Amino acid sequence: MRRALPRLLAAGIAVGLLGCRMSQAPQWDALVNEFLESHFTANPAAAASAGRHEFDGRIADLSTAGLRAEAARLHQMREQALRFDSARLDSARRFERDYLLSVIDGQLFWLERAEWPWRNPQYYADALDPNVYVTREYAPLTERMKAVTRWARAIPAAAAQVRANLRTPLPPTYADIGRTQFGGLASFLEGDVPAVFASVGDSVLRGEFTAATAEAVRALKKTDAWFATERKRATGSFVMGPALFAEMLKATEMVDVPLERLEAIGQADLERNLEALKDACGRYAPGRPVKECVDRVDAHKPKSGIVEGARAQLAGLEAFIRTHDLVTIPGTEVAIVKESPPYMRWNSAFINTRGPFEKELPSIYYVSPPDPKWTKAEQAAYIPGTATLLSTTVHEVWPGHFLQFLHSNRTASKIGRVFVGYGFSEGWAHYAEELMWEAGLGSGDPETHIGQLGDALLRNVRYLSAIGLHTKGMTVEESERMFRDQAYQDPGTARQQAARGTFDPAYLNYTLGKLMIRKLRDDWTAPRGGRKVWKEFHDAFLSFGGPPVPLVRRAMLAPKAGPPL
Repeated sequence: MRRALPRLLAAGIAVGLLGCRMSQAPQWDALVNEFLESHFTANPAAAASAGRHEFDGRIADLSTAGLRAEAARLHQMREQALRFDSARLDSARRFERDYLLSVIDGQLFWLERAEWPWRNPQYYADALDPNVYVTREYAPLTERMKAVTRWARAIPAAAAQVRANLRTPLPPTYADIGRTQFGGLASFLEGDVPAVFASVGDSVLRGEFTAATAEAVRALKKTDAWFATERKRATGSFVMGPALFAEMLKATEMVDVPLERLEAIGQADLERNLEALKDACGRYAPGRPVKECVDRVDAHKPKSGIVEGARAQLAGLEAFIRTHDLVTIPGTEVAIVKESPPYMRWNSAFINTRGPFEKELPSIYYVSPPDPKWTKAEQAAYIPGTATLLSTTVHEVWPGHFLQFLHSNRTASKIGRVFVGYGFSEGWAHYAEELMWEAGLGSGDPETHIGQLGDALLRNVRYLSAIGLHTKGMTVEESERMFRDQAYQDPGTARQQAARGTFDPAYLNYTLGKLMIRKLRDDWTAPRGGRKVWKEFHDAFLSFGGPPVPLVRRAMLAPKAGPPL
């Protein structure tokens, strides 16, 4: 009996520990639900975009007090998450805990450390975007019209809060992007939105819509005029500085690499792509300078325009993925192509994917026309060549963002469905461009390769410009020249991309994410058969949702993950 007693005690302790461990699961799941509900309440535009349409038409409290309250909410949720002992959670919930903490750390960085709401008008872009109500056909027109009306009624107060928050003098490029956003949104609301709801016959609803949107247009134009005035005295600095820039990478992407090494890694990838471009041009235009070769490829424009040109590329890219069995395509959703709304034309192309709480809705792949204020020559040069457009369509749709969101919308983790990070998302889409060429897209055609390399070089220069602009004293003019000379970009694109680096310092994440994914692929596939298990790798990688890539690396290569770069 005495010999049996220790065994019985041990068994009882084991059962107790198991019960304690198991009891953490429902508590953790409840915390995830609490976090998501509080996130949607504080950020109703994010809720509507995710498909939680009970939040339609609301705009977040963008006052300083509201922003401080949001920071307090995030700190409180972080403390609650840290109270969970990871040893008492199963592996999936341990990962989700780390994922949630990474989301909170990233959001707190932009709010508190970078002070983005008080420095950068771009911070407000998503919070004020009505596009989901206008273009996503998730409900009848009458219901979506009510959402736009409610949104429009909230715009005057929100615009006033933005003006009150921003510290002046602004950097010139910040004043410019403010004008693009608020002036472009006024143009969109005044010129494009009414036509979408023209068939709604309810006179009461139409009257409310007309009155609310008229007030919103006035408020947006007033804010545009405010930015125009600030532009005349725009002497502020956009520079983050080395310490804050390094902190950004650690807080938002879990990348803790000395900036000198980070820059050297990016320079090496730039040189790799420049050498590949030289070789491709040697086959496409033997004996001609690389610039002339690139110009010749760029002169081959889509005959039917960029919208129809992009639309014509979709079916062939999807068929290529299926034929070459590169990655699983879950679901039956489709992507459609449209011209970008005016307030989003600071970006040449982007995709608006359906939310994780919506079913079978199309995603919209937007391509931007050139700025009408540019010269005729600059406008013509801005329109991408067919090969460059193909690479962009790969990036945005097949197998880039659209396919990635088909996976993240189906991941088991609720955090993974809602929060897809910059480095994961843009890294995957940029990785997809090179993947498709490696898999045989274009059957070795040098023009196709030059189109892919042009996009790669664009992202290389973004990477180096972000570091240069924010840590090394690079001027906007020097960045613009680098886009022209080393990425072979047209003047309009070069000017646009250099300006973007000032208000979007994290746009190095395209190349940073791609390089981390390529290294993870090489390390994971090496002992498993190399290229023959690429599909298995892609499906495994995309199953995580969209956390920082180093977090995925730890999960896929445990216990010896090694450095991400």
